[in-house]
Amino acid sequence: MPAGNVIPINLNEEMKHSYLDYAMSVIVGRALPDVRDGLKPVHRRILYAMHGLGMTPDKPHKKCAHIVGEVLAKFHPHGDAAVYDALVRMAQDFASRYTLVDGHGNFGSVDGDSAAAMRYTEARMTRIATEMLTDIDKNTVDFIPNYDESIEEPTVLPSRVPNLLINGSAGIAVGMATNIPPHNLGEVIDGVIMLIENPDADSRDLMSVIKGPDFPTAAKIMGVEGIISAYTTGRGTIKIRARANIEEMPNNKSRIVVDEIPYQVNKARLIEKIAELVRDKKIEGISDLRDESDRNGMRIVIELKRDVNPQVILNQLYKHTKMQESFGVILLALVDGQPKILNLRDILYYYLEHQKEVITRRTRYDLDKAEARAHIVEGLRIALANLDEVIKTIRASKDTETARGALMSKFNLSEKQAQAILDMRLQRLTGLEREKLELEYKELMEKIAYLKSVLADEGKVLAIIKEELLEIKKKYQDKRRTVISNEETSFEIEDLIPEEEMVITITRNGYIKRIPLDTYHSQKRGGRGVSAMDTKEKDFLKHLFIASTHYYLLFFTNKGKVYRLKVHEIPEAGRHSKGTAIINLLMVSTDEKITTVIPIKEFNKDEFLFMSTRNGIVKKTSLNEYNTSRRDGIIALTLDEHDELVNVILTHGEEEILMGTKNGLAIRFSEKDVRKMGRTAKGVKGISLNKDDFIVDMDVVRKDGYLLVVTENGFGKKTPVDEYRLQSRGGKGIINVKTSERNGPVVSLSVVRPDEEIMVLSADGIIIRLKVNEISTMGRATQGVTLMKVSPGDKVVAIAKVDGEED
Repeated sequence: MPAGNVIPINLNEEMKHSYLDYAMSVIVGRALPDVRDGLKPVHRRILYAMHGLGMTPDKPHKKCAHIVGEVLAKFHPHGDAAVYDALVRMAQDFASRYTLVDGHGNFGSVDGDSAAAMRYTEARMTRIATEMLTDIDKNTVDFIPNYDESIEEPTVLPSRVPNLLINGSAGIAVGMATNIPPHNLGEVIDGVIMLIENPDADSRDLMSVIKGPDFPTAAKIMGVEGIISAYTTGRGTIKIRARANIEEMPNNKSRIVVDEIPYQVNKARLIEKIAELVRDKKIEGISDLRDESDRNGMRIVIELKRDVNPQVILNQLYKHTKMQESFGVILLALVDGQPKILNLRDILYYYLEHQKEVITRRTRYDLDKAEARAHIVEGLRIALANLDEVIKTIRASKDTETARGALMSKFNLSEKQAQAILDMRLQRLTGLEREKLELEYKELMEKIAYLKSVLADEGKVLAIIKEELLEIKKKYQDKRRTVISNEETSFEIEDLIPEEEMVITITRNGYIKRIPLDTYHSQKRGGRGVSAMDTKEKDFLKHLFIASTHYYLLFFTNKGKVYRLKVHEIPEAGRHSKGTAIINLLMVSTDEKITTVIPIKEFNKDEFLFMSTRNGIVKKTSLNEYNTSRRDGIIALTLDEHDELVNVILTHGEEEILMGTKNGLAIRFSEKDVRKMGRTAKGVKGISLNKDDFIVDMDVVRKDGYLLVVTENGFGKKTPVDEYRLQSRGGKGIINVKTSERNGPVVSLSVVRPDEEIMVLSADGIIIRLKVNEISTMGRATQGVTLMKVSPGDKVVAIAKVDGEED
């Protein structure tokens, strides 16, 4: 090959230019909608082809294969599947808010079924689609040659409806994407009219009439933050949630009925996902699942098992399935052939500018036609005014050309006027026809004056746009389908977990578990109880308390530190299970032991934690100082050497406290005697102890309550709190119970009421549940009666209160 025919090309530069050309072709010619009519080229070509074929709503449907062939032959040099897929989507009422194609046949379903082949389906334009093409023959838009320059196609449609917003658009180009949600026609038109009346209105102002997207599948938008972000910046994330109702059924059962799902969610796949979650036991409590949808609407029925919380199941479905979906809004469209991120005002502004141009060009077209006709009518009027002379001139001419020239020169007419006179029929010479001609001329003059005034005044152009938009709104507006809720979508974990009372147990060796409270039933005093767990040799139960799954647990250790967990974070276990090692849940050190656990619902600044140590030191600190999520714990109080934290109770700052010792002494004093201190403070003396004695427990005094004392060998009694006189803190206290070898040292004391129940726990893991009103009431200086028969080598280690009303 001669050297002169070889052109050296830098491969990097060639790749860059070629790819940019390809990218721009995709951006402009395929993937992105025009901001003016909201259409991509393929949709615009489909509508224009159907317009050309006369497939209007008043005509019969025609085969989709005919439409696709017309589009391919004249305008769209791509595959037939791309054209048919676009046509199908324009006909799907679950995909388009306002369908532009009226389909006849199988056009797919919300279950993801594909449409029938184009040879089977038929279509025509919808009424609103014809509004997109109104006045296209009046030079309202520019036309360009098609791909082979055989005919012309419009670069944009006149679009009397704001299609970009009402039907939205989605597309992936090269390096960019658009995702515009559909909106309500009436709201969008109100927004355009607001912009006409107040050109300074911004996106926030427009949101007073355009509330948010309005999806064809309805559902519910959760929160307005995503809408505000999308409308003001062009980007935002909108959370859409299915509409579900909880219905009661017989036998204490209920069901969830879903009748609206988020936009673009496949119903069949949604149901499959729910079934999969039930099969894998990720969602428990569903007994039946079926699709009862029919031509009257959508209906997914989820039947629940007896006694489950339907709201919790519904929250789990929202979290784990597409019953709640995110719609990422990207308001990207072509403006003058360039892709731009737009806000709400920008979209309405460019649409309004397009309509101003359409109305102006239409007016100019109508003016040109009116002036052309007026010019002809003027010539006819001249001819009628000089009828005899005109007839004489025509009769004297040898041919048409001569006659036309003679008329032009004699009466100062243009060629068109002279030709119109020659073409005039004899019937126009009657008196009635003459009157019609004069009337037509008068009307033409008025029309020309009006059209010129419109072209000279932008205010009149805007008034026409407003009038035509209001007419469109009257004809096509419908009610909003999608509800916009101010409720936010973020789920707390508690929303997914049923709230129920749990018994939490902790062993001396640090094993913890929770088990539903109703596992343990009330027994008579003196019973043997039931096993709470199978403890390992040399291990025994040390703590027992009751709390809701939604509560926080504050774990206080003997070293004066506090850790935090939620009740539901503790693994649930069977009655005989030993539970989970607490070091797997909390970062406690090997020499730390849990001494007290406080269940609380929230960290209220008006509540206090009142603490006591083994050596009788007490301290009061505001509860909200312990609101931390640190897994390695924080300091609860500073301890003296050889002292340990024994107990912590929740108070309101003005309570009276009862503290009890191992050897059976107790002291009652006012909480006001202890000033509020910081979290790391040491505290003050609460009781003066004998040499061989130490604090075992304390509680808050309640009016008309009883002090229940339980000893190591299973003995107990209740004594009215009035028998314990109020003292100053720091005193020695008074006798609470007579301790002996028979009943053993005190292990617990608690202020109770007759309507409550208690649970007594032994070291071997035996638990008995008793009614308080069955426990004997005795004086202070007594030994008590048997509450629980303790086996040899076993001993009582803790008690817990059960509220009678809660039970």
